[in-house]
Amino acid sequence: MNKEIKRVSIVVLCMFLALFVSTSVIQVGVADTLNADARNSRTLYDSYQVQRGSILVAGQPVAQSVPSNDAYNYQRQYPQGPLYSSVTGFFPISGAPTGIEGAMNSELSGTSNDDFFDQLQNLVTGKHPQGNSVELTIDPVAQRAAYDALGSQKGAVVLLQPKTGRVLAMVSKPDFDPNTLAVHDVKQVDATYQQLLDAPGDPLINKSINELNPPGSTFKPVVLSAALESGDYTLDSQMPNPSSLTLPGTNTKIFNDSFTSCGPGDTVSLETALILSCNIPYAELAMKLGSSAIKAQAEKYGFNQSFLVPMRTSASQYPGYSSLADTAMSGFGQKDDKATALQMAMNSAAISTGGVVMRPNLVESVLTPDLQARESFKPTEFGRSTSEDTADKIAQTMVKDVSEGVASNARIDGVKVGGKTGTAQNGDKDPYTLWFTGFAPANDPQFAVAVVVDNGGGLGQSGNGNSVAAPIAKKVLEAVLGK
Repeated sequence: MNKEIKRVSIVVLCMFLALFVSTSVIQVGVADTLNADARNSRTLYDSYQVQRGSILVAGQPVAQSVPSNDAYNYQRQYPQGPLYSSVTGFFPISGAPTGIEGAMNSELSGTSNDDFFDQLQNLVTGKHPQGNSVELTIDPVAQRAAYDALGSQKGAVVLLQPKTGRVLAMVSKPDFDPNTLAVHDVKQVDATYQQLLDAPGDPLINKSINELNPPGSTFKPVVLSAALESGDYTLDSQMPNPSSLTLPGTNTKIFNDSFTSCGPGDTVSLETALILSCNIPYAELAMKLGSSAIKAQAEKYGFNQSFLVPMRTSASQYPGYSSLADTAMSGFGQKDDKATALQMAMNSAAISTGGVVMRPNLVESVLTPDLQARESFKPTEFGRSTSEDTADKIAQTMVKDVSEGVASNARIDGVKVGGKTGTAQNGDKDPYTLWFTGFAPANDPQFAVAVVVDNGGGLGQSGNGNSVAAPIAKKVLEAVLGK
């Protein structure tokens, strides 16, 4: 063999090896990534050639594929469309799927790496291909209660199982009917989608995990956590108790919601200030602690961190502040503090169970077409927010907030409830954002809840967290406690 032929042979061999390696990487290493890519229209089209798996709640389909008489072979249906729209999302013939439909697309369409051998078997046997089903952690009683309790309000409700991180309810309103986005008419789907984009209230945004609002006073337990964890403060630590406070370096005055001092006396304890939800003592505390300490504590709860539930959540924000005035405002959940309903439910869940933050999760299991569990949910810890002692002290204070403080509308006869309200400002004339977050039963927490109501609950600046958000949380907790 002459030198030229030898060189050509080596080049061809190298090219063959490179092609072999690259195709192997694509087929095995990054197949799931490519299948999940919203730009991969071939995967989306292929999904209609198989019977897409169902999305199940308590064993019943909330999304399913049934045979159709057109070129797509199967029609996606959502039997209780609006009720579960924030969870299921939708599966359109044009564009990318959303919600669980998008996050679990490769499993539902049977195109994940785990399905490789099943695909080969189907080719050999001629068996009709089917996708896997996804069983959710959602409790249908909790979901219905949250949906009904939120009513026509714009906002969100999240209910968690504190010790595991299971998401038992996830409701966002305004809602939409995913059936209208699953029809086999591209023009109709595009028109409906545009209508929803233009609709007031942003119905396509999942407000439980992707809308950020100032948390207001529901952030005070985070600041209290930082204080108690520092070792320099106790629940009985006293703070100055004026009726107004001029922020350092500014002419801006802040007030308590009552526009008076926080109860009688020249000083007030951190416990009483939380129970009465007073802003000035927590502004003063924030300045003493410093922004860095509060940020470190907030991040232990999950702030500044995005989670996969498996949809990606927006990261709740505590950015840190360079000025004392801004730090003071952040002490009662204002300035640039922002949070999702999910994050505030996670806070209450951690406080209720000794300080451990669990990663939230919506998927209980992935089931093969013959209903065998391919993957099962395993609770995982995000980390520890506080010591057990600190968490217990804050939990006890939140119980007092409901039983004798300003969160009175969350009281449930015969059940100890812990909670914190929030009435967050959005501007001088803009409606408030109204909050409640809490847990029950306090002696053995089974549920942690967060409710956020936008647009002042229709009351502008007249409503507050206790009058609007707390009754919603109460209805949800009563429904699941009474099962």
